Amino acid sequence: QLRLAESGGGLVQPGGSLRLSCDASAFEHKPIGWFRQAPGKEREGVSCISASGGTSNYADSVKGRFTISRDHAKKTVHLQMNSLKPDDAGVYYCAVPCDWMTKNPGSTGYDYWGQGTQVTVSS
Repeated sequence: QLRLAESGGGLVQPGGSLRLSCDASAFEHKPIGWFRQAPGKEREGVSCISASGGTSNYADSVKGRFTISRDHAKKTVHLQMNSLKPDDAGVYYCAVPCDWMTKNPGSTGYDYWGQGTQVTVSS
């Protein structure tokens, strides 16, 4: 079954951290990305990691704060988010496919994504 499942969202104070996880068992040989959607804002591609896990890219807005990784043994992709800001709030989705070879991950062209996980950044 072709499905993705996100987890790990929650409420965090500005400056805090969260680690999102994506069960990507059905896509272990595909590049996997994260995009986010906030009310009143356009969808934004956040990050993409290659199938091997050796290459990744990030949106300029999260570079230096977010880190994407994948655990091949557990068929899981993680997004470590540090120094969170209120502008990072939204629903985060893991998605396939994504383009890890471009400077920034795109916000369109995804064929599959999960149900999303809510991230709220507020004091």
